[in-house]
Amino acid sequence: MLKMLTIADRLDRYIARSVLAAIVVVQVVLLGLDITIAYLGDLGDVQEGYGALDVLFYLIMRMPWRFYQYAPVAVLIGALIGLGSMASSNELTVMRASGRSLTRIVWGVMKPVLLVVVMVLLVAEYVSPHTEQFAEAWKLEQRQGEGAVLTSRSGWQIEGDTIYRFGAIRADNVVLDLTRYRFDERQLVEAAHARRAYWDNGKWRLKNVTVTELFDDHTETQSYQQLAWETQLTPAQLERLLRDIESQSPSELIAYAEFLQSQGQQADEPLLYFWQKMLMPLTMASLVLIATSFVFGPLRTVAAGTRVFYGVVTGLLFKYTQDLLAPASTIFGFSPVWAVLVPTLTCAAAGIYFLRRNG
Repeated sequence: MLKMLTIADRLDRYIARSVLAAIVVVQVVLLGLDITIAYLGDLGDVQEGYGALDVLFYLIMRMPWRFYQYAPVAVLIGALIGLGSMASSNELTVMRASGRSLTRIVWGVMKPVLLVVVMVLLVAEYVSPHTEQFAEAWKLEQRQGEGAVLTSRSGWQIEGDTIYRFGAIRADNVVLDLTRYRFDERQLVEAAHARRAYWDNGKWRLKNVTVTELFDDHTETQSYQQLAWETQLTPAQLERLLRDIESQSPSELIAYAEFLQSQGQQADEPLLYFWQKMLMPLTMASLVLIATSFVFGPLRTVAAGTRVFYGVVTGLLFKYTQDLLAPASTIFGFSPVWAVLVPTLTCAAAGIYFLRRNG
């Protein structure tokens, strides 16, 4: 009995090593291709102070984010290649003939995927948000000099009866090109524009401000060198507002969603990306199930290139389904979590069905 358990453990480790090695190879290839293509595309940004080596360094700094993006596809194709090579050499047939159940083989594949899932979640929470922010700030400082704008993405925000438009925020918490519209019962009563706002001792101060008040029969405009800005918005909230939402960590996304909901606004977009990150383990498990069903089913004897092709097609269909359901959740009013769960559960159900039919 002990000998049989030892053999089973060795087989689990063998399957895990084969699949993990394939996942690592696929991830390296995907990252290499992506960086090469991005490098050739970004060479057009080369200028004085930002050369070809700087472009490469910028792309290397963004590798944690790219690792997160390609992890599901790498798991899918890696599982296909790892199990497929074992099927081609009849190793899986020998395992099944020796009494090893299909469930146990699938569990052997899941073990290295659990390691990948832990790494992906850690990267998404603690690594990629910071490296993305640092990479963008470094690139812009190289191109524009010290104190460059952290992000060029503008944003709008509602707070009570006031609507703000923000041009950008710098790394030193200075907001540029701020416009404020104040309403009274849906009627515009004041418009103000400040060239910049800075955070000073827990409060915002506006500089170079022009305030225009609108009355029924006339308008009045006044200019101020400095003016207090009464708002509940903090530098961290503004930074989340202006930063690319995809690169934010799960904790930042849920905090941003709670803030939007507290302001009476829809939070579908941050919640969608939050659930995509938090349900990543389930997503990868469903992709492993579909990959295993392919290997034990129609792709048992085909060439490795054919398996890779089917893996890429399946991965693209999975991604496009999620991308289509994302705006649908806003239009039809269902929870963003279902935009993530529906393709994941469909993929898992299809994998289990084909495994039961072929097993």
